[in-house]
Amino acid sequence: MESKQPEINIGVIGHIAHGKSTLVYALTKKRTQTHSEELKRGITIRLGYAEFSVYKCKDHGYTTDKVCPVCKKKCEFVRKISFVDAPGHETLMATMLAGASIIDGAILVIAANEPCPQPQTREHLMAIEISGIKNIVIVQNKIDLVSKEQALENYKQIKEFVKGTVAENAPIIPVSAQYGTNIDLLLKAMEENIPTPKRDENATPLFLTVRTFDVNKPGTDVMKLVGGVFGGSIIKGKLSVGDEIEIVPGIKKIKQNKEVWEPLVTKIKAIYSGNTPLDEARPGGNIALSTGLDPSLTKSDSLAGSVISLKGKTPEVYHELTLEAHLLSRSVGTKEELNQEPFKTNEPLLLNVWTSKTLGVVKKVVGNKLELVLKLPVAVNKGEKVAISRRLGTKWRLVGYGIVL
Repeated sequence: MESKQPEINIGVIGHIAHGKSTLVYALTKKRTQTHSEELKRGITIRLGYAEFSVYKCKDHGYTTDKVCPVCKKKCEFVRKISFVDAPGHETLMATMLAGASIIDGAILVIAANEPCPQPQTREHLMAIEISGIKNIVIVQNKIDLVSKEQALENYKQIKEFVKGTVAENAPIIPVSAQYGTNIDLLLKAMEENIPTPKRDENATPLFLTVRTFDVNKPGTDVMKLVGGVFGGSIIKGKLSVGDEIEIVPGIKKIKQNKEVWEPLVTKIKAIYSGNTPLDEARPGGNIALSTGLDPSLTKSDSLAGSVISLKGKTPEVYHELTLEAHLLSRSVGTKEELNQEPFKTNEPLLLNVWTSKTLGVVKKVVGNKLELVLKLPVAVNKGEKVAISRRLGTKWRLVGYGIVL
């Protein structure tokens, strides 16, 4: 029976204009660019989501159709997948890193008509290595734009690029997303190389927020207002309608001339997977939690990056973080890879902690241990990985990662 909720999140990553959103559309028939600014500029600024079901014809393999396009027989349902379309533009790297914490596997899109690697191709591969994502399929896109010889040369460049990385043994599938060529082979590679992870539904639930919304139209009757909505993914456990939840770090308040952060407590009023209402939600796919909160608190992504669990079960909130820091040998994302300087006291660093980001100023460096004072508090568990970027020229560049101590 076809499931209502996707069971896995697969990230679509790679350099700008290499065809990520076109590939997602070829598989799902949905556009992930939903914001007017994104539609205007034609690039994915915030994480986009689109879900689809995979079917299998016993004679003709995998398809996204319920009925086999070749023999017209009814296909067997395999699983429902949610794509997280990550932005490829270098200034938007932080958004991609935020997505990595909710991704179970990745499709790395590399255009056949450009030399490999491009700066963000390198940076995105580094980001998924840092995030611990091991299940990867490489799509060699835009094969309709090159000759056979050029495609083979590009294939060699890809093999050389991924040598020694987590993607070294990943399959490389030549595709034309524009014309839907080899989509069946891509589906087969995804089924064989990106399995649904084993989930512990009895664990304490953990929901990572990517977006927050006020879904009410201006002028809505007060009695018909819908509470604040949180969009994101459940990493473990499950959440049900009626659960009392706590949202951390919460909101900033001034008490006795001091800045304090107070968690928010509310109830889940409704749960949606896409437009499908659910009584309870499990890990996999992008979920919307409709709550009893004042919707003004959640408008315009104002609580994006929040962590949600049952009341009293949320991770610790930190105003200062101690990290075991791992500096990459060189910075990535630039054409000329710059050798790294050690971290210094008072240096500002951009930290991606699960789906939140904050600025941390280095208070103390002892060996590879960093103590940082945070501009905005974060909720996280000990042992989690944090992506570290530093300012190089005018841009933030991924330079390493830290493990929360």
